[in-house]
Amino acid sequence: MTGEFDKAYWEERYQGHDQGHGHDHGHDHGQGHGHGQGHGHDQGHGHGHGQDHGHGHTAVQGGLPSPYLEAAAGGLAPGAALDAGCGEGADAVWLAARGWRVTAVDLAEGALRRGRAHAETLGADVVGRIDWVQADLTGWAPAESGFDLVTSHYVHVAGSREELFARLAAAVAPGGTLLIVGHHPAHQQPGLSPQAAAHAHVTADELAAVLDPAGWEISAENTTRSVARPGGKEIILGDAVLRARRHS
Repeated sequence: MTGEFDKAYWEERYQGHDQGHGHDHGHDHGQGHGHGQGHGHDQGHGHGHGQDHGHGHTAVQGGLPSPYLEAAAGGLAPGAALDAGCGEGADAVWLAARGWRVTAVDLAEGALRRGRAHAETLGADVVGRIDWVQADLTGWAPAESGFDLVTSHYVHVAGSREELFARLAAAVAPGGTLLIVGHHPAHQQPGLSPQAAAHAHVTADELAAVLDPAGWEISAENTTRSVARPGGKEIILGDAVLRARRHS
């Protein structure tokens, strides 16, 4: 583990949420944990997006889903989905509410607890479509070709990112979609050590490099977006986004 994004780090963060301190989605999902809070919506979510990027989703009130997920999955027929590094579950809940059967994986039990609470506010149908799994993505391996959609936002792992991304790609069924979003290194998060920053940042080219173009339709880009902070202040976040469809 890096020491900065280990299980204890994320559990402490989510304990803070339970005590009324939210974090944001825009960034961070840790250690194979990946969090999903809020996707930069600043509602206390944490999608592994936040660093106060967070993770960005905030709990029982329910976080907003990732805008990248909305764009990638909004037009897809529901099937089996994997949310790797789900954080507080805003993306998983959004998918389940639209008919997807979701496996939502995160390292932090506190994050999963908040995700379950969010799902419960939307009723039994949504609750029944989500399987919450506590696991470290550094070593956890999903079933190969088991999912019509695999999505992962701002995940930090102690081991090889390339190996993680390759496992996620292998989990996509023929005809399925892969969506991976990370922090672009041009927009460094404050306070990170060089070691932690190396785990936290990635470019679109690095994401795309894990896929064989012969087997995928690939779209990869480095992009920026504006996020409103509490008090009305806006900040610019830089993201690397991989969206790919596996050939049937």
